[in-house]
Amino acid sequence: MCGTDAPNGTNGASNGVNPANFRSNPYQPVGDFLSNVGSFKIIESTLREGEQFANAYFDTETKIKIAKALDDFGVDYIELTSPAASEQSRRDCEAICKLGLKAKILTHVRCDMRDAQLAVETGVDGLDVVIGTSSFLREHSHGKDMAYIEKTAVEVIEYVKSKGLEVRFSSEDSFRSDLVDLLSLYRAVDKVGVHRVGIADTVGCASPRQVYDLVRTLRGVVSCDIETHFHDDTGCAIANAYCALEAGATHIDTSVLGIGERNGITPLGGLMARMIVTSPDYVKSKYKLHKLKELEDLVAEAVEINTPFNNPITGFCAFTHKAGIHAKAILNNPSTYEILNPADFGLTRYVHFASRLTGWNAVKTRVGQLGLEMTDDQVKECTAKIKALADVRPIAIDDADSIIRTFHLGLHEQNKVQPPAVVEN
Repeated sequence: MCGTDAPNGTNGASNGVNPANFRSNPYQPVGDFLSNVGSFKIIESTLREGEQFANAYFDTETKIKIAKALDDFGVDYIELTSPAASEQSRRDCEAICKLGLKAKILTHVRCDMRDAQLAVETGVDGLDVVIGTSSFLREHSHGKDMAYIEKTAVEVIEYVKSKGLEVRFSSEDSFRSDLVDLLSLYRAVDKVGVHRVGIADTVGCASPRQVYDLVRTLRGVVSCDIETHFHDDTGCAIANAYCALEAGATHIDTSVLGIGERNGITPLGGLMARMIVTSPDYVKSKYKLHKLKELEDLVAEAVEINTPFNNPITGFCAFTHKAGIHAKAILNNPSTYEILNPADFGLTRYVHFASRLTGWNAVKTRVGQLGLEMTDDQVKECTAKIKALADVRPIAIDDADSIIRTFHLGLHEQNKVQPPAVVEN
């Protein structure tokens, strides 16, 4: 009841499609040599983007707990707030770098040599360098032109590389930036050996089709990996991340429960829900999915929010079935109304039977769970009683159980008062 890191798209990335499995999974993507839906990396930004969430305040102890939990879950990278943000941010960055985690530790810095030098000294494995490229940000934020941005980007990248660290360069507000400016800038940084370029939907304005087109175009311009960062202001973050991978992106930025600036970014759990449907073998072999709820509970408590009822996978309604026609099919074969298997995440499904919508099959299952015996006709009669009460007021599981037990007791009482059958000689 309640029940191998792959190279980037240009250098032979695999889309993870196994033709033998296609018939059994209608959601398997069409084969495409640039697609990375079956070979991607997660840059987990709860400790950077997540710190920008309205309720977030992570002390050092909390940051360390979250970092260890993310590492245990299996993310490839953990991104931290810039050490230039505050003195405590710098100390926290150094503390997490000393934990010896399997995940690589990154920090997110402005495209500025002073920020880069400070970050290098903390012991991180790499730097995520960013600067705004849209006309909005060039005019109203940092005030620099494209010539300055390209020159500074090249200098910072060469410096970070000289220290033996990974370096990603990303534009900010990529989807409102001039395409020619953007591609020219990315070509320049790719030429000096940047490990990844990033595109960021900073205001959450992009649609999946726009994402696919831009990433696909960029894939033809650069030979390095492509990282993507999607805000969820218009509800497209998960879909945009998926389309980016289809188009040839290699890395996706996430945060636990999607927390971040404004409505946040691509949620880690939501991305897992999408990707396990497309690439189940890859996802289940790489990530400890049964740790997801524990990870989300940790972060939810830290930022004093509740997990949304409709949160992918871990929301309390995620695997709840209520309508009678659904319940019958689910009880026969869960795949009829579930594309995700709760057992993959260490969870169980629940077939709701305490409502006017319940069907007798759900009640029959509950009767068995309670250790009682009834015929199908008796279960149907009992179901009618549950529905009758549920038409009058909301009922809880205890109410429905009480009706079932009382009805069952009545059956036994009837049997006791019936006269014994007369046996003729």
